[in-house]
Amino acid sequence: METTASAGAAPVKKRRRAPKTTVEALGNDVLNMIFTFLDLAHLIRCSAVCKSWSTVIRKLKLLQIQYHKQQQADFGSVSDVSNLSETSINRQMEQLAMDRQRLSLQEGPVDVFKWKAHSVGFSKCRMKMGLILTGVGDKVMRLWSAESCKALDEYRLPDKAPLIDFDFDEGKVVGLVGTRVCIWRRVGTRDLFSSREGLFTRGLCMRYVDPHAVIGCEDGKVRVFDMYSRKISQIIKMHPGAVSSLSFTDEQLIVSGSSLGSISISDLSSDQHIATLETTGSSGIKTLCLSPSSYSVFAGSSAGYASCWDLRTLRRIWETRVSPNVLYSMHHLNNDKSTLVVGGIDGILRIVDQNNGRVISRCILDENRNISNRRPTDNNNKKGLLVERKKGIRLSEDERIDLMPNLPPIQCLAVGMQKVVTAHNDTDIRVWKFSN
Repeated sequence: METTASAGAAPVKKRRRAPKTTVEALGNDVLNMIFTFLDLAHLIRCSAVCKSWSTVIRKLKLLQIQYHKQQQADFGSVSDVSNLSETSINRQMEQLAMDRQRLSLQEGPVDVFKWKAHSVGFSKCRMKMGLILTGVGDKVMRLWSAESCKALDEYRLPDKAPLIDFDFDEGKVVGLVGTRVCIWRRVGTRDLFSSREGLFTRGLCMRYVDPHAVIGCEDGKVRVFDMYSRKISQIIKMHPGAVSSLSFTDEQLIVSGSSLGSISISDLSSDQHIATLETTGSSGIKTLCLSPSSYSVFAGSSAGYASCWDLRTLRRIWETRVSPNVLYSMHHLNNDKSTLVVGGIDGILRIVDQNNGRVISRCILDENRNISNRRPTDNNNKKGLLVERKKGIRLSEDERIDLMPNLPPIQCLAVGMQKVVTAHNDTDIRVWKFSN
């Protein structure tokens, strides 16, 4: 009588699959070895990922070494690396990165990564340090990796009050929730602080630069919430009508737009009103963007006009009707003085020249061209959401928009290095990646 292979055999134990090692587990010695193999462009990108990577690259003077090698290859010049100051190297690196940014946005191939981020439509997105935060629409904000499209964390609202606006940094997420400010800690002990209800009248928009959250309200006033005292520290009257958009800088400059079409500038440090910028027409200001590096203020209106003012002279430099319909959002990299990305109700992503207002490229998503699908896994090897990779199309100058099929409106956008994330008031997030 034959015995089966399983007769009397001990049950086979399933081998547990070890969790994946994350990049945070790499020590400085391993990072040193990896970074020494990279060229100048990739070193610049790595130094912008996080402070720890930037510190490693700076201590080894890898940027100086690679810059020296490139100069020697391009011009045959020979110089001592030790004589290259960090300031001059950083300036050159920044210029190289911004040139690369403009070239990719203006004419590079475009791939769009699309996946379901929320169960209901969301209308806001922010992008910093390679991370994307999405929300406004349901009761949760979600944090994503811009590179891998993985879900990293989520932040739930404390009650039924609606989320109106939000922002984040390395340590916290700050949200405008109903008539109060909520703060979620991202590191250490996970806790939630909520200010008292009725802290201000109806808030419409918010911008955050530590330690202040600036809230634009329906009564035309801006309330400044201090993170340390957790109280409203200043109230500034900006407009006779509702504050519809805001921009706030590290230099404590507040620029606000009104639903009645005015733009007002105040200095938070001195609590002084600086100026009211001259605008044309009566169309409301829907979006604002401030560039401290070029001393410029950009605005988008409900009539499709994009405008630019010089903060030093307070004069308008240009005004262009970039779209026949309302503009909802505009943004650019902090140190970029050449390109501005604009989105609005027609769903077209426009790249605008900051110096003259000329539209240098228009992009749309080709829903019919699916390049590939994938499901990224998390650290526990669980399959994530389906990520579709689609093709982006650059429209020609003579292509008529009115003959194109309706596209989902771009409610909000955020710009990173060679990428743009967009929110369309539907359930899907779209990350546009530009190559060169």
